[in-house]
Order: sequence, then structure tokens, then C-alpha cells
Amino acid sequence: MATPSSARKGSPVSDSQPLVVHITGARPNFPKAAPVIAALGDYPVTQLLVHTGQHYDEKMSEVFFRQLGLPEPDVNLGVGSGAHGAQTAAIMVGLEELFADRRPDLVVVYGDVNSTVAAAVVAVKMGIPIAHVEAGLRSFDRRMPEEINRLLTDRISDLLLVTSVDAIAHLGHEGAPADSIHFVGNPMIDTLLRHLESLDTEGVAASVGLDTTQPYAVATLHRPGNVDDPADVAELVRAMHAVADQVKVVIPLHPRGRGRLEEAGFMDHDNLSVIDPLGYVEFLGLVKGAAAVVTDSGGVQEETTVMGVPCLTLRPNTERPVTITHGTNQLVQRDTLPGAIADVLAAGRQETWPVPPLWDGHAGPRIAAVLAAHLGLSTSHD
Repeated sequence: MATPSSARKGSPVSDSQPLVVHITGARPNFPKAAPVIAALGDYPVTQLLVHTGQHYDEKMSEVFFRQLGLPEPDVNLGVGSGAHGAQTAAIMVGLEELFADRRPDLVVVYGDVNSTVAAAVVAVKMGIPIAHVEAGLRSFDRRMPEEINRLLTDRISDLLLVTSVDAIAHLGHEGAPADSIHFVGNPMIDTLLRHLESLDTEGVAASVGLDTTQPYAVATLHRPGNVDDPADVAELVRAMHAVADQVKVVIPLHPRGRGRLEEAGFMDHDNLSVIDPLGYVEFLGLVKGAAAVVTDSGGVQEETTVMGVPCLTLRPNTERPVTITHGTNQLVQRDTLPGAIADVLAAGRQETWPVPPLWDGHAGPRIAAVLAAHLGLSTSHD
């Protein structure tokens, strides 16, 4: 296991300062963690940033640290890819050694990836308090590995930091103590709003061969329900080709499932352009100018909601229903996708749209305040 070089600092450090360990591991974690780490720097606390290496290539992880202003991780476990059990076990082994060596006062986990649940299990078994950022989201579909991760992590976490009102209700129904639930907003939106005005749609579009005088769609597709089963893949190819019959489509294609899609002829359409995964600001720049987004990702539903971009989520359910009730998202199936894209293109983008409560760019400071209160801290300026 990699060993820490130096701990990330808040205000001036002493041995008596509490240690907060942040666990990241996959692309969706990084824009959630960045504003929390920055805001917690206003308190007398030592911070340690751990990257498990669950996403390990340049475009899936390292570029995010540079673009989001995240410091280099103090620890990189380097677990890489693998089956769910093997990957989760490798993370647990590495974190148990780290927590034994540098006993945290609080472990902060983000989202719903394998790194999240692995860290929570290790921490609870060692008697270390856990804060779960993005708690309470539910798809109610236990076929999704992420749903299992969410359920387990929330059940054993001490602080449940939620992004939407529906998440509060879910946690309440599951018996979570009311004083453990904190409605703080969405830290990923903090990161988006920080970069929004500087996004270079024209530049990134030109770099991938798009003419922005013409409408285009962006697609992100990687969920097992779309890319694992050959029959599903065949249906997906037909649906996306029908979309490409109507509008130019650019797809930064996740490594997961790429081989199956290629074998099924996914790329065999002149109006469909497959590119490698993009960095954070490049991807959002592309999305910002899109006529529509087709996705099976969770975070993209949130980002399009804030930017006012029509989002067609190619799934039977979503753990983010607030993006439908207070955003630009709608659920579609493979057979209804071509008709849905036609409707979106005909309607055009709205000039105004609803945004969920507390998605205002200040979730990071609210989360930091909850963490600090749990640790009995005041700001370094007090």
C-alpha cells in the first residue's frame, strides 16, 4: 500500500488537531470532494486525501485533480479495476492499514462507488465516525451495484449529508436518526458553478470536430443495464443510430462496455462520433452547448439540470428524481429514445428552468460546518 507523504492542512497544525480523511476513488467523487476540502480548510483540522485508484487512467481521474484545484492525494492505493468483490476487498485492506497507522477522527466518503462502501465498512469496524456526502439517494433497484453501496453506507454512517428533500424522506423511512440527517445541498454543483462561466464550448467542440452552428447531442453510456447483455447492446445501437439519424451525436465513451459496443456496430454511423473520455471542464463545455444529452450516468443528470440542458436518462429509474421534478431530466427507454429526442429538438432549450433547493454553490461550506460541529471545532478565524 502507498504511504502518506504529508497530511493536507487546514489552519496551522498541532498534534491536537483532529484528522479528517477524505476517500475518493472514481471520477464522480472528485467534484464532490473539492469544495468540501476547500471549505474545511477554514477550520483547525488536519486533512488527508486518499485516492483508492478505482479509476486510474489519466482521463478518468488524474486530470480531475488538476482541473478542480484538488491537491495531489496524500495516499494513492492504486487498486485499479476488477470484479466488485476483489476491488472492494483490495480497498478495504489498504484502508485498514492506513487507518491503523493514522487514526482518523472522521472519515468522509462521497457518492456510491465501491470505494465509498469499502471505506465505510472499514471505518465502522474500527470505531471511526463516518460522514456520507450524498446520502439518502435511492433508485429502489437492487440490481444496481450503486444502490447496494448507498444502502449499506447510509446504514452505518454517523453523519448523513443530503442533496435533496426526497433523500431526507428515504432516510427517515429507513429509521435513520433525525439528528444525523443534514440537508446541505449538492457540492458537485459548487464545482460546476465555479467553472460555469469559463467553460469553452467553442474550443472543445472544435477539438472534437463539431460545428456549433448546428445542433448536436452528447451521450454518455456505461451502465450494465445498457452495455453488458448482447441483446441490450443491440437495442442500444439501434436506438442511438436512430438518434444520430436526427442530430449529430458525440460520445466520450467510457472504457466499460466499449468493446461490446464496437462489436455490435455502434460506430457504424456517419453522424455518430466516438471520442475518448474528456477532462472535467472539457466535458462540461461540450454539454453546455448541447441541444440534448443522452445518459445513464447519475451526475450528468444533475449537471444538465443546473445548466438547463435537456437530459434523456436511458434507465428505468433514477436515484435523482429531483432532476425530473426540479430540472430538465426525463426517463426514457431504448424504444422511446428516438421519439423523445425528436420532441426535445423540436422544442429547443428553455430560457428558464427550475433548479433544486440549495443547489446554489454553497454546499461545501455547509458540509464543512456540519463536520466541524461534529468535531467540536470553530472556524480558524474565530
